[in-house]
Amino acid sequence: MQYDLIVIGGGPGGYVAAIRASQLGMKTALVEKGELGGTCLNRGCIPTKTLMHTANLYREAGEWETLGLELGQRSYDFAEIHQRKNDVVHQLRDGIAQLLKANKVDVYAAEGKVIDGNTVQAGEETLTAGHILLAAGSVPAVPPIKGADLPGVVTSDALLEAQGMDCQRLLIIGGGVIGVEMASVYASLGKEVTIIEAAERILPPMEREISQNLTMILKKRGVTVFTSAMVSGICQDQNGLVCHFTDKKGEQTAAADVVLLSVGRRPCTAGLFADGFTVELTQRGFIAVDDQFRTSVATISAIGDVIGRVQLAHAAEAQGIAAVEYISGQKEATVNFTLVPSCVYTTPEIASVGMTADDAKKAGKEVTTGKYSMNGNAKTKIEQQDRGFIKVVFDKETDVILGAQLMCARATDLIGELVTAVSLGLTRQQLGKTMRPHPTFCEGITEAVEEADGQGIHIMPSRR
Repeated sequence: MQYDLIVIGGGPGGYVAAIRASQLGMKTALVEKGELGGTCLNRGCIPTKTLMHTANLYREAGEWETLGLELGQRSYDFAEIHQRKNDVVHQLRDGIAQLLKANKVDVYAAEGKVIDGNTVQAGEETLTAGHILLAAGSVPAVPPIKGADLPGVVTSDALLEAQGMDCQRLLIIGGGVIGVEMASVYASLGKEVTIIEAAERILPPMEREISQNLTMILKKRGVTVFTSAMVSGICQDQNGLVCHFTDKKGEQTAAADVVLLSVGRRPCTAGLFADGFTVELTQRGFIAVDDQFRTSVATISAIGDVIGRVQLAHAAEAQGIAAVEYISGQKEATVNFTLVPSCVYTTPEIASVGMTADDAKKAGKEVTTGKYSMNGNAKTKIEQQDRGFIKVVFDKETDVILGAQLMCARATDLIGELVTAVSLGLTRQQLGKTMRPHPTFCEGITEAVEEADGQGIHIMPSRR
């Protein structure tokens, strides 16, 4: 079968790219060996956030008496929690299938193997096209530590697929985004949770204050956190699993029923190319691409996790749109794929975009910052939210916003406004002119901007 474009991988990057290509007039095929939606929908973003929503409701129900509400004995059904998660996933997966059909994209439920620059083997079918787009995604990495193959030592896939894994004691190796989100879910359900992180703090890529605040909140909820800790091995005894590690205090052990390996992800390139054919790979095994997502083979492009730039669903979507627009002959993409917001769905939520103050200073820029403690925000008080803040960073010379860091309720929604502001190069004055409704969480943006002006007028006195 002859096509203009063959996309391998039906995750957020792949299916969005296929739809955009069809909209641009290309005859398009999508090859996916597993479920449509990829990791994000089936074993990542969507199931995690569905579980998080349920777990947060359960935790908040324990505080109802402070609101004048009465609740009987709290309880939950772990299997039913996961069944609801599965229902959400299935509904969204069906929606993707309908979108692809409506946009006349041919879907092949098979493993895709690139034979050459214009040919893909999809199961028993041989497909040819002028261009091929690789959106094969990634899988959880398994560190080379003794005991990583023991029963009960799992990756995030096992915790998120089917009925998940119920346990009383969960130990998480890795304090990155996946690690802290799963810690939040299990801790909110009353489980014993331990995090072991090799770096000096959890969420190491985030601003230090965010990491410190989240550590305090997790500990308050019963999570034990070890940092600057190196795991030497995992063994099994009569009571379950035992993790051996070394931190600043020396050799330590921690017991668990389940150990989650959450130390990053590796690209899905195994089996992607036929014997004797490949494209250039980076030293870490990701597919190397240029600024238009073209590989070393002119007719093959690649996007998303498999190129290793930013392993986020929304980044893959933006890259997919840009890649097919370049393939179609457009000189510029209609989407800004370089400005990527980062989100962590703990409670409170965390979100950031652009530069931190430290980033800007390292780049030789003088900055003006504005920070507002959300303890003084009326909506935060009303909804009994935890400590948090909104911080904005401006170029001191031009007053143009360079970035923002949020740790507060609805941070992952609020960041959208600030992504737009950074993308458009809005100034402090332009952001300050915007009227935001009251009482809302987004008022905190106004307060942070005014703090940068030295003119903050707080509805409630904030506690810094």
